[in-house]
This record gives sequence, structure tokens and C-alpha cells, in this order.
Amino acid sequence: MNNSELLAHAIQDDKTGEWRTHSLEEHLAGVAKLAGEFAGVFGNGDWGNAAGFLHDLGKGSDAFQHYIRQVTGFDTEAHIETSPGKVNHSSHGAVWSVENLKGTGKILAYLVAGHHAGLPDWFHTPGIGGNLEHRLSEEERNVLPQVREAWQALVVSRVVVPNTPPCGQCFTEEAFHLWVRMLFSSLVDADFLDTEEFMRPDQWAQRGTYPPLSELKSKFDSYMDSLATKAESTEVNRLRQQILCECRSAGVWDPGFFSLTVPTGGGKTLSAMAFALEHAVVPSNKKKRIIVAIPYTSIIEQTAKVYKKVFGEENVIEHHSSLDPDTDSRQSRLASENWDAPIIVTTNVQLFESLFAARGSACRKLHNIAASIIILDEAQMLPPEYLRPIVSVMKSLVLHFKVSMVLCTATQPALTGRIGAGQAVFEGIDQEAVREIMSNPQELTREFQRVQVQMQKDKVTDWTELASKLAAYEQVLCIVNTRRDCRELHSLMPEDTIHLSANMCGAHRSQIIARIKAALHDKQPIRVISTQLVEAGVDIDFPVVYRAMGGFDSIAQAAGRCNREGLLNLGRVVVFEPPKAAPPGLLRKGADAGREIWACDPDGCKNLEPAVFQKYFDLFYGKVNSFDTKDIKTLLEQAAREGKFQFREAAQKFHLIDDQQQIPVVVWFADEKANSRDLIKKLRYAGPSKELMRKLQRFTITIPERCLVQAQSGLEKVPDEKHGIWCQAADGVYDKRLGFVGLNIVWNEANFMY
Repeated sequence: MNNSELLAHAIQDDKTGEWRTHSLEEHLAGVAKLAGEFAGVFGNGDWGNAAGFLHDLGKGSDAFQHYIRQVTGFDTEAHIETSPGKVNHSSHGAVWSVENLKGTGKILAYLVAGHHAGLPDWFHTPGIGGNLEHRLSEEERNVLPQVREAWQALVVSRVVVPNTPPCGQCFTEEAFHLWVRMLFSSLVDADFLDTEEFMRPDQWAQRGTYPPLSELKSKFDSYMDSLATKAESTEVNRLRQQILCECRSAGVWDPGFFSLTVPTGGGKTLSAMAFALEHAVVPSNKKKRIIVAIPYTSIIEQTAKVYKKVFGEENVIEHHSSLDPDTDSRQSRLASENWDAPIIVTTNVQLFESLFAARGSACRKLHNIAASIIILDEAQMLPPEYLRPIVSVMKSLVLHFKVSMVLCTATQPALTGRIGAGQAVFEGIDQEAVREIMSNPQELTREFQRVQVQMQKDKVTDWTELASKLAAYEQVLCIVNTRRDCRELHSLMPEDTIHLSANMCGAHRSQIIARIKAALHDKQPIRVISTQLVEAGVDIDFPVVYRAMGGFDSIAQAAGRCNREGLLNLGRVVVFEPPKAAPPGLLRKGADAGREIWACDPDGCKNLEPAVFQKYFDLFYGKVNSFDTKDIKTLLEQAAREGKFQFREAAQKFHLIDDQQQIPVVVWFADEKANSRDLIKKLRYAGPSKELMRKLQRFTITIPERCLVQAQSGLEKVPDEKHGIWCQAADGVYDKRLGFVGLNIVWNEANFMY
């Protein structure tokens, strides 16, 4: 059999029964070309090209060719190497690379060996597997003789040894692991796309072709002009226009780090986008897309809705766990796989966990982050226990991958210089490298003064006393620290008071927030008891807000839900000491730092002055025990110069939301789009599918694993191919006002806050 007869894929036409074949030579050339283009964006096209030619070298073996033909002819379908009874084909190129290309080959070996199973670790880690050291050992070297000499010669003749330096001209251990992931992303996406073009040409054709950012900027400018003509002539709207103008003016600056310090209600969702678009179209900047990362799924839909109204549904891709499949087009689902659309709206969890991922499906999008603008909305929400690796990867993106990053918040965290105290300290972003977009944030805060914050000092407020005070207002919002506090206080309030917490599924919360907004708009009486999920970015406007003592950044975010449009002389924000202390850990450290800053600078706190937040974060970070609790930096950097990385171990440990003790439960709830009881029935009898699981996500809450035992009499475990899916199975588990009540479970979970 000659080289042209070697196959990469084969598929049979459903209608005609005829077979189509994808030659191995054509596949490798196609993947090499695409991977080279992708990696070329960050200056390493030769690495992508070499990886593309080597990734499927093992498909030239007799074993694989026998397998794809199944002795008697083509009788298998799909991306054949993932089918049952698969034949190893990824070790061949990895071993060849190390034997023939030495140090360069070691990096290529990670990419080739992991292009289906995921980036491997170098050393074996119990319970994880996939270590490269073993796969390159003597017992694995027998794979090379399996490859036909003629085919090996053909590949080798086309592989150009990469010679462009890693991470540009300034190699650092800090950025090396991200550089390998970027190459891996380029290879994996190229392999998926080239295979998809052959196997599923109808799906491949549906991948979007998008307008350039310059065209979207024209749409944006027209929209903003229209908005300005309709806006009321108020002081708040005048200030929003000022912020917008400053953002547009700063867009011409050179790429790098930026901060956008804008008070809540200042219109930063649109102003940050104005900066990004101006910045992107500067000829020397050459930015490809804009990525907006948001801390909570509860507010991501609101932001995406604004952008879709401006740019059109097809140009804005939402990528998060609560996405509504009924409004999710085929094109957007495909774009969420590799982020090839011009505007991406996603979560901090999706962005940063992908940047530390090992699985091919999670890493596939990474190369499209290069040469982008990242708007990190509510940057103060970055979790301190992962702050060191997060800041490290942020610096690497800006320094080595042509990313501009905007830290966008009303309460800028202290991410520059030396961060922390004692043993818990690390070097943050160079202070001089971060440019503030607003010319005078201090003056802007004074002009934007819409509330006055008062502190009830030296007094613990009993829930009954607080309920009495809240009931006296027609419109009031009270934010507490935990779901348990929320439920207890709500039980003492008048019957029509609204409860809002993450005990309620996403569909339920969306319904409640819409009800709150409607009541406020119509000036109807409304009282709300909520956890802090309402603070970051939920566009509501109360005349009075009460906030349980917490971190000063949380207090400021709560104040952003008060007198948002400046229609009152001053809104009233009251900070009180709740009868129960904040849960141990970061929430309590934040509350302790909040009390300290009130004692140090009461006037600055009362007026929410920007300088206070720098002092607060210095105090708060000084209390943090570790900024890298899982030791991610050591796993990825300690032996980087020797090309030894623990990719899988790091990925397994890097979880911004610690869900290992949390169990997802699908509850009974119905809205205008779906009834979860019908979906559960479908799950029970038809089994899980990707589309069904996406629909169920909107009706899912999480509970502590130890609470599951108490709730099991009202739940059922619907079998799936893995561990089963917990679903509500009886009345009394989910309440239309409170959400999950779990047959009167007693909540006693310190970290069960939102």
C-alpha cells in the first residue's frame, strides 16, 4: 500500500452507502497549515506547523490501517481514534520528536501525546495518570517500527524543526506552561476543524464568518449616538457621557494593562466596550476579538443581552453553564468551542480554568485569546486563594501573547507591587504598567456621589429588630452574608417580601430579578432579602439598602444598588452587625478588614472614596494565609526549564469554585420556556444528551454533600453513563418562594453563602 492509500478517517454516506476517505497525507497537511496559522498569531507558526505534521504519525502503522479498514472494508465511522477498540496512534509522533529533535522534541511530545487524551503530566501522579515520562520510556519505543518507513520519510521530509523562541525573546519559567498550552490549543483546534470539514461538512459550513471589529465599532457608535439622543438630561447621564468620552480617547494607547475605575451605575458595561473597540482598530494594535469575563452567571445574561442588542445576536457568544439552549443557535454553540467569534461574554471560572486546563476540549479556545482584549469585569471578585497563579497568567498574556487587559471595577483591588504580608506575599503586576483610563477617579467619585453610607457601630442588630426596621420601608433591599441568614431574616418579614439566594435555580432567580425590576420601575412597594449574589452587576435601583457587615468592596457593591440613577438627593445605605458572625475563612477576614478600614478612615468609607479601597485590600490581603493554596505555581514552573510540567495535576486542583463537596440537584420549577419535571422524565427514559443537560442546567442548584443524606427521601438518582444525576422526586423539596428547602434540612454550612 503506498502513502496515498494511508487513511486518517473514513465515513459511509447514509443514503448511498458509498464510502468517503480522508487520506492521512491530506489530513496532516491540513492540520499543519491551520495549526501554523493559529500559533503564528503569537509568533510561533513553525511550532504549530511541526506539531500538525507529527500529531498523527502513528496512523501510518499497520495496526491503525488494519483497524480503520476492519480487515474486510470500511465499517466504522466518526473520528475513528475515539471509537471503542481504538489503536494508539499518538505515542509514535511523541517518541519520534524526542529521539530526533531533542529539547524541541520534548515540547512537541506533550502536544502530540496529548492531542486526544489531554496534556499529560511529566511525572506520575497517583489517581491521575497520563504521565509523559512513562510514554517516552523504553517500553513505549516499540511504536516506531510500526510506522512504514516510506510514510515516516514523507513526514520527516516535511517537518521543519522549529526555531522561533518560546514566549518571544524574553523567556521566563512563569510563562512557559501557558506557551505550551497555547501551542496545544493551536494543534487541537486545527485537528478538530480539519476533521470536521471532512466528517461533518454541514456542521463545518455553519461555523460563523464574522465581520471585523471595525464594522462592529460602527454599529456601536450608531447605537451610542441613538442612546444619547434619547437619554434624559440628568447629572448622572452627563457623567456617563464623560466616562464614555474618556474611554474612547484612551483607546489609542499602546497595548498593555489598563484599569477602569468607575463608580457603580457609571455605565462601565458600554464604556469599557467603547475603549476596547477603539483600542482594537488602532492599526498597530491588531486585536482580533474582545473577551468580557464576569464573576457570576447570574449577571452574565444581562451583559450579553446589552451587547447583542448593539452588535446583533450572531456576533456575541455567551459561554457559561446556565446558557439557555432555546436561545442558543447552532453557530453560537460551535463558536463557544473555540471562541472564534469577535465578542465573547464568559465567566471568570470559564476563562481562568481554561487557562490552567489540560483537556483538549477546554484548551481548544486558548489560541484565540492571543491578540485579544480582555475586559475583566468586577476584578475585585478574583478569589484570593488562587490570586498568585491568576495574576501570573494575566501578566504572561499581556507580555507574551499580545493581550490588552482592562481591570474594570468600582473598587479596584490592589494587584500591583508586593501583595500580601508575612509568608503569604508575591509580586503582582508592575504598578507603572497599569494605566488608569479615567483622568481623575477621585473627582469622578465625588461627582457621582449618590449615597451616603452609615455604620451602626458597636451594636449587634437582632434579626427581629432588623425585620421591624425593614418592614417600615415601602422599597428596601437587605443583603446578608449566607443563605441561612437570608432564610431566617426572610421568615420574620411581611408575607409579600421577596427571598433571593442561590438556593433558587437560575430560571427562578431570573424570574425574581425581573419581578423586582418591574416593581421598582412601576414604583410599587417591594422588600427584598438577598445574599450577596445581587451585588455584582445586577441592575436594580432601591432608595434604601441595608448590608450586613462584610468586606468593604462588598459594601460598595451593595451601595451600587441604591439611588443608581441619582433621582434622590442621597440614597441611604446602612451597614449593620448581624447577630451571627460571617463564616470563618475569607468572608470573615473581609468583614474584619472592613471594620478596620471604617476605624481608620470613616469619612472616606462614608463617601466610598477610591483611596479607601487600596487601603482596604492591603488590609484584607494581609490577612490571607496563601495566595496559591494548591501550589499551582510549583506544579507548572519548578522544572519548566527542563520541560517538566504537571499539567493534569494542576488542572485537577485549579477550581475557582470548590465544588468537590457540592452536589448538583435538578429541582422542580417551570417558567415560560420549560418545565423541569418534563425534562426529568425525558432524562429518566431517554437518558442524558448534551442538549438536555444544557436545558436542565437552568433548573439546577448545588447543596453540600453532607446535606444530601437528609434530603434523599425527596430525591432520586437518575442513572447516566457516569455517576448518576440527582433530581427532585417529591413535593416539599423546592419552595416557590425560598427555593430548595430539602424537606426542612437544617442548613449549617459555613461556606454556603450565596
